[in-house]
Amino acid sequence: MSFLLDLSRLRGGVEHIERRLAPTAFEETAEDFRVVSPIEFLADIRKDGLKVRATGRVQATIECACSRCLEPFTIPVDQTFDGLFLPASANAGASEQEVADEDLGVSFYTNETIDLGEVVREQCYLALPMKPLCRDGCRGLCPVCGINRNRESCSCESIWVDPRLEPLKRFRNQ
Repeated sequence: MSFLLDLSRLRGGVEHIERRLAPTAFEETAEDFRVVSPIEFLADIRKDGLKVRATGRVQATIECACSRCLEPFTIPVDQTFDGLFLPASANAGASEQEVADEDLGVSFYTNETIDLGEVVREQCYLALPMKPLCRDGCRGLCPVCGINRNRESCSCESIWVDPRLEPLKRFRNQ
């Protein structure tokens, strides 16, 4: 999805942007989630020479798969952001440089254009938990037959014995 900001028309000062983006705008790019509600994007853009600072908020609802049972569930996104954008030419130079803490929030733009769609996508990824769960007590899938243990029960025995401990088991039986 491209949601482009043309910096050549910014004269300085602050420009306020409010956009409501359709959820279908991100269909072709996201792999880990799917946007299921309109995206509310609010930002203040400040241009100071070549530096551009964008501060704002992204609100939406995304859908992803539970990491235990693979069922889809929704996660609300309400993220604030504060990013500094510099021209890509500021990133040219030595191939290996130490990254300072203040450089972690820096992004780069080319041709006087910033893709705010990338900002939205980044905020959605930041809203995803490391291990997305549909609920705290999710029982997941049976490793033997594959049924969803949240909906059905099975009589499979899923006792796993570490094969590296097999010699100790034989030693104990002697």
